[in-house]
Amino acid sequence: MIYKSKLIEILTGKNRGLLATKNDRQEILAAIAQLEDYNPNLRPFEAKELLNGNWRLLYTSSQELLRIDNFPFLKLGEIYQCIRVEDTAIYNIAEVYGLPFLEGIVSVVAQFEIVSEKRVNVKFNRSILGLQSLIGYQSPNKLITEIESGKKFTAVDFDIQNREQKGWLDITYLDEDLRIGRGNKGSVFVLIKV
Repeated sequence: MIYKSKLIEILTGKNRGLLATKNDRQEILAAIAQLEDYNPNLRPFEAKELLNGNWRLLYTSSQELLRIDNFPFLKLGEIYQCIRVEDTAIYNIAEVYGLPFLEGIVSVVAQFEIVSEKRVNVKFNRSILGLQSLIGYQSPNKLITEIESGKKFTAVDFDIQNREQKGWLDITYLDEDLRIGRGNKGSVFVLIKV
């Protein structure tokens, strides 16, 4: 599809939004809106096999996420959002790189509740921040398996009790390998299936 190819082309070299200028962001939002008009799955939760799995972030306008790159001596690596439809679980995993042996992980675990044909309410319930070496991080799948088993990590690992730690997400485009979402804080997310 031409609109999908155009969006992917525009996102090339933007480093998930870190290198996007104001003009780039406007062009990206316009390309996203064009592609959303051709969403082949208007009811994404009925396409569970497409939605389920691990997704890698290609672009976001979320300054909250991109701000991780602003810490001294740290660079934001890959960011994953792993969806487990049957468990109504979302695992957000950001890899962080810096000085040798100080590679880190920032992970947030959430539960979701389907509230409309394209919207989920999200409630964050656990956060894990630590060094990849101490956590034994190898891949998103391995980390998720350990989280699901109830493992406590040698890291800052805590339950999120604050009732304010919630939000919503609309899935506005979904196909075999691309997903677009819009969040309650006005952020947009473009992800590719891995």
